[in-house]
Amino acid sequence: MLKTRVARSLLASLALLLSFGLSAAISQAHSQPFGDEAALLSGPQPISITWRVENSFRFFSDASDTEIHRATYLSLNDRDKIKDPVLAAERALAQRYRLGWAQDVSGKTCWDAEKNWYGCNEAKRADYINPNEHVVLAAVSGIPDAGQIDCEWLTAPEQSSGLIGEVVSKPCSEPAKLAIPYPSGARVEVRVGGRRIAVAAIKVTDLFVIGMGDSFASGEGNPDVPVRFSRERAADYSKNGEDTTLAGFPARVGSWSEIGDNAFLDENARWIDQACHRSLYSHQLRAALQLAVEDPHRAVTYVGLACSGADVTFGLFLRYKGNEWVPNPPQYSQISAAAEAQCGGKIASPRDLPEAYHMHGKVPELEGGLVLRECPREKARKIDLLMVSIGGNDIGFARLVANAVLDDQSSLKKLSGWLGGIFGTAEASSRLDVLDERYKALNRAAHYILHIPWDEADRVLLTAYPPMALIGDGSQVCPDGNAGMDVDAAFQLSSSRARAGTWVADKLYRKMKRSAAALNWSFVDDHIASFLGRGICAGYSKGALESADDLRIPRKVDGAWVPYNPADYLPYASRQRWFRTPNDAFMTGNFHVSQSILRKVLSFEALARFQLTLAATYSGAFHPTAEGQAAIADAVVGKAREVLEKYARRQ
Repeated sequence: MLKTRVARSLLASLALLLSFGLSAAISQAHSQPFGDEAALLSGPQPISITWRVENSFRFFSDASDTEIHRATYLSLNDRDKIKDPVLAAERALAQRYRLGWAQDVSGKTCWDAEKNWYGCNEAKRADYINPNEHVVLAAVSGIPDAGQIDCEWLTAPEQSSGLIGEVVSKPCSEPAKLAIPYPSGARVEVRVGGRRIAVAAIKVTDLFVIGMGDSFASGEGNPDVPVRFSRERAADYSKNGEDTTLAGFPARVGSWSEIGDNAFLDENARWIDQACHRSLYSHQLRAALQLAVEDPHRAVTYVGLACSGADVTFGLFLRYKGNEWVPNPPQYSQISAAAEAQCGGKIASPRDLPEAYHMHGKVPELEGGLVLRECPREKARKIDLLMVSIGGNDIGFARLVANAVLDDQSSLKKLSGWLGGIFGTAEASSRLDVLDERYKALNRAAHYILHIPWDEADRVLLTAYPPMALIGDGSQVCPDGNAGMDVDAAFQLSSSRARAGTWVADKLYRKMKRSAAALNWSFVDDHIASFLGRGICAGYSKGALESADDLRIPRKVDGAWVPYNPADYLPYASRQRWFRTPNDAFMTGNFHVSQSILRKVLSFEALARFQLTLAATYSGAFHPTAEGQAAIADAVVGKAREVLEKYARRQ
């Protein structure tokens, strides 16, 4: 509706425009005036059309969630916008959201955890992978008293001579929501009083980004909804009450009566994908999100498949059910799941490939019976970026960690660790020798199954693992002791074994870099230096100025909490260390399982103590914090920008 001062007629509105001598120039729109509008283009103040995609990160089903990240990005200073946008944004968001920003978003995504597929709703599942339109917010500027005048917005597909669709009429001061066909785009006109005053060509760029890999890619250690603790109550892991070292631990909120009962488990940490501990804090998701919010004309369609515990064979090629039991674990391997996603709701066909990927027997796990799903090339959506973090589990790095941090006399070490085994450097080095063959197999699958062209192999981004135990300038490792690990007496870091693990980690880094170069992949390692001095021992073991940097586990002693009340623990606060210690893992993820499961394998007295071990290990110990993930994401974004700009120049 026209407001009072111009309501007499549309012609009066046009006369008002002409009286100001305005010109219509199109900014950011690649368009030009049409014949009878030439008279309007002769003034000092151009009328311009600007636009942006309403929900640029399509994985978030609610555009307002994307807008939080876009607005946070826009509030950053110029340096941070270019160099460290994800880390700067994560720190800003941590100040606003006490328990992390992800808890309000996790229930509003286009991932259906029960059915293990991507789509915002079942009726329009295919639309997520292959959108036929994007909603944009378009605005016109350069009109005096714009709030007093109505603008009519009309759209027509490119290559079309006529205008179609519903006419959108809004006050000229307000943005208009327009449905723009994808991928063709549309021509948009703005009219006042039936006369055209501006025109723009609007075309959205939609990137298809897939993330796959292991726990470092999944975001392990950073649940979307972390555990909350009681301010008054304490938990006792000693069933007979005689072992005081197992008393006075932080207790979850809720009305549970026994550790591991149903009411207790109802307060578990929550993940987008519970089986894989896949998190919104994953560096792959954060990198894709950053690519979406930094360009107003870009949308990103993201598919994350990483799973904690996965390696190249069991995880990427072969089905792997994750590290937490759920009734509906992943149905396919990550490569097959990526192919299913490429098909956008259509069923990818299984292919029996017994000889294609075992690399002449050097990857024996892939010999015989290997079946991968493939979307036909002509139906498969082209992948713009394939983000990969894999290799650590292939050489058994977690078992090296167990060797470095478990006390030699602990029952846990005598039981061969918490992850199925203890490794020394010799075992890890022998596995390193065949890692490049595993990468070669993955490269074949990227080209033959996922249809990434051979001459575009740099669309695969392999991310290096950050150093975990280096201090200072990186020339030293964490000292002997249990700083950050006093949650369980079994933990006692050995500096010498940590140094040996660092030596293997360096060999792994070099192997990954050489393999990426040989396969023409993009290698992401700009984040390595930023992790120096931020390892698992960074912080204070006494007299901490803030609880965020306190390495100690809070305990209730003589009725009082020391050194701080666990209800005050902030899992996503900014801190010096960028790795979760066992103490941090207990306070953030607090992984436990039901009593019925443990009773099948443990005696009653050992039951609760083993719950303590689980809570300090399977909850994400020795994995990057949300800040650490953000720092990795910034490095991925930097490399992704290079790749995308390269192919944009070719178009």
